Amino acid sequence: MTVFEDLKWRGLIKDISSPDLEEKLNKGGMSFYIGTDPTADSLHVGHLSSFLISKRLKDAGHHPYLLVGGGTGMIGDPRPTKERAMISKEQVNKNFEGIKKQVEKLFGFDVVNNYDWIKDINTLDFLRDYGKYFNVNYMLDKDIIRRRLDAGITYTEFSYMILQALDFKHLHEYNNVDLQCAGSDQWGNITAGIDLIRKSTGDEVYGFTMPLVTDSQGKKFGKSEGNALWLDKNKTSSYKLYQFFVNVEDCMVIDYLKIYTFLSKEEIEELEKKNNEHPELREAHKRLAKEIITFLHGEEEYNKAVKLAESLFNNKFKDLSKEDIVELFGNQDTKEVKSNVNIIDFITEIGAVKSKREAREFITNGAISINGEKVDSIETLINDDMFIDNTYIVVKRGKKNYYIGQKIN
Repeated sequence: MTVFEDLKWRGLIKDISSPDLEEKLNKGGMSFYIGTDPTADSLHVGHLSSFLISKRLKDAGHHPYLLVGGGTGMIGDPRPTKERAMISKEQVNKNFEGIKKQVEKLFGFDVVNNYDWIKDINTLDFLRDYGKYFNVNYMLDKDIIRRRLDAGITYTEFSYMILQALDFKHLHEYNNVDLQCAGSDQWGNITAGIDLIRKSTGDEVYGFTMPLVTDSQGKKFGKSEGNALWLDKNKTSSYKLYQFFVNVEDCMVIDYLKIYTFLSKEEIEELEKKNNEHPELREAHKRLAKEIITFLHGEEEYNKAVKLAESLFNNKFKDLSKEDIVELFGNQDTKEVKSNVNIIDFITEIGAVKSKREAREFITNGAISINGEKVDSIETLINDDMFIDNTYIVVKRGKKNYYIGQKIN
């Protein structure tokens, strides 16, 4: 397949500005850019699809730039419902440095900051050199603006389109950039940049968008219970990424393999066949998790994530480290506990049962385990050897109820 055919097969192209773009993408040699505002010091899974498209284009002989909006980030692009909270200049700079370091390591892209050229433009120059090319009716017709008119939109947000178009013009003039790629919600801003360059210089440049990645309900993909899944492993562990990807919906996993991996058409079709024949094995899901985690953090981190997942599934914790326990149960409250305590008093104290009578019943019925080992006697004594790394102990009641004790030394 050609580059363009591969992108189309993977479902990665939604809008294109010109039919000529197909030939240019197949030929190679274009300089292009993607952009993101530094609203945090790390990218998250929601960003990953556009960055992987850019890597595909880089591998096909094109030259990528990442524009991190140190200038536009202090304003924020219009959201569908309300204005973004302003971020301080200091925080924007900190976030820029974090993203720059991350992108250079993961993708090897050149990183530019639009603050470097926006900061020197005064109000009169902005209006004379850029504003005169933008008809208000044209701007009002853009989808994101129209959706905000009833609720109200500030001039600050309204002007964001001009600033993004200005970015395209600057990169075209100083870095020979002829192509902008972005999510489909940025189509209006892309075409604004194309129009600005055409009107002010006569040059033809290009743009294309990719569909926003969603789940089967149409919600943006890459969010877990309302929280972003960060590409920084110190913010989101490899284990959490693994759990997220092995549990994606069956009906979406093949689409995600196309978007988030570099597996070939043949490999993905084989996984699709296996997924249809034996969905309970979750081979496609596991391969998705493996490809993403290995790309982001390396094979060692992937193997660690699998080990933790298997420990939880098999209820076996004795061979783990205290760091592993924190990673597995980090969001769960721990209870300070003492050693050399009878099992009945211990599980009552840790909160696994409400009373000593209930404790006896659960133990007698085989419903209590310590670090994965079933407790078979009400005379069991919790001693120092039972604490993982002399620190943590894992109590399980029933099938899914876990209680974490931290030893008082």
